[in-house]
Parts: sequence; structure tokens; C-alpha cells
Amino acid sequence: MEAAITIMALLFVALVALGVYATVKVVKAAKRGVDRTIDHARRTVEDTTLRAKSFGQTGVAGELAQLRLSLRSSMRATQDALHAGVAEDASLKESLDLFQRLSAHGRELDEDLKRLEREPDRSHVAARMPDLRRRTEQITHSADALRFAARDRARQFAEDDLSALSAQIDVEAGALRHWTTTDGAAAGAAGGERGQAWPGADDPAPEQQPQAITAPDPRRTAYPWEKSTRPETTT
Repeated sequence: MEAAITIMALLFVALVALGVYATVKVVKAAKRGVDRTIDHARRTVEDTTLRAKSFGQTGVAGELAQLRLSLRSSMRATQDALHAGVAEDASLKESLDLFQRLSAHGRELDEDLKRLEREPDRSHVAARMPDLRRRTEQITHSADALRFAARDRARQFAEDDLSALSAQIDVEAGALRHWTTTDGAAAGAAGGERGQAWPGADDPAPEQQPQAITAPDPRRTAYPWEKSTRPETTT
């Protein structure tokens, strides 16, 4: 009895622990989902604000917004392309590692651009613009190179696979045509032998003995110029 109670108590504790673990996992998953939603909403708001500034402001303020928008768009597109490609092509892992290192420089540049947006001394910002343009161009160029290479690699693999598939289909189609021709010829021959048959022709006909060829009786031969023979009389 005591053993049964102990077993039931252990089962109850195990179920409670399992329930707590499942609850924690669900809460963490929900929190990650909420965080992703918040991050996505924040990025959308920031991108919309940068687009508005790049079109609505002139001078260094508008140029800073354009640089940030260009940087963020290039880095995000490359990140999405590499993460999507590495799931199917493990060789992209090294490219993804390089992108992580590039992302550190991109985040540093984005923070510099963000600080300069709030800088009241516009002459100081204008003096920094050549270096900011160079850094932005260098980072976006590297990110674009990784993204384009990953896409070209995926496209080449797809083309190679399609070429191999097309070759296999051509071989199979040739085999099917050969099979169809051979089978069709056999069927045609069989049909030619039986195509003229009438219903009931499958039943074997009784064999007929060959008849002897005899010459016609000359007495029974009649010609148009002959007169009919009169019957003999007994009188």
C-alpha cells in the first residue's frame, strides 16, 4: 500500500513538473513572438520615418536619412537571403559568419548616423559626410556582394538540377516511344491478321477434301451456233 502511494506521489510530482516545464516553454515562445512583433513594428516605424526624412528634408539631415535607409535595407535583405539559403546549402554558413562580422560594422555605422541626426552643429556633420558616405558604400557593397553571390549560387544549382531532370525525362521519353513503337507494331501485326475477320471467324472451319479436276463432258457443252438435239422417237 505504501509503495502504491509513493508511486502515485512520484507520478503526481512528475506531472506537475512536466506541466510547469510546458508552461515555461509556452511563455518563452509567446515572449519571443511578442518580441519579434515589437521589433518588426519598430523597424517598420523607423523605416517609414527615414523615408519621410529622406524625401521631406534637405541638406545633411536628408542625406543622413538616405544613408541609414540604404544601409538598413541592404543589410536586412542580405540577412534574409543568407538565412534562407543556409537551410538548404550548408556551404553558405561561412558567408553567414562573414556577414555577422560585417553586421557589427553596419550597426556601428548606423549608431553614428543616428547620433549625427541629433547633432545641432550642422557644419560638423557636413565635415563628417564624406567619411560616412564611404563607410556606407563599402558596407552595402560587401553586403550586396554576399547576397548576389548566394542568389547566383542557388540559381545555378536550380539550373543544374533542371538540366539533369530534363536529360532524365528525355531518356525516359525515348524509352517510352521505343516501347510504344514495338508494342504498336506487334499490335498492328496482330490486328492485320484478324482485322478482316467476321464474327464467328474464330471457329475453325471444317477441312474440305480437294476435289479432282475432271474435263467437262463434250456432250454437255453447248455453243451458241449449235442446234438443240431433237429427242429420238421410237416410231
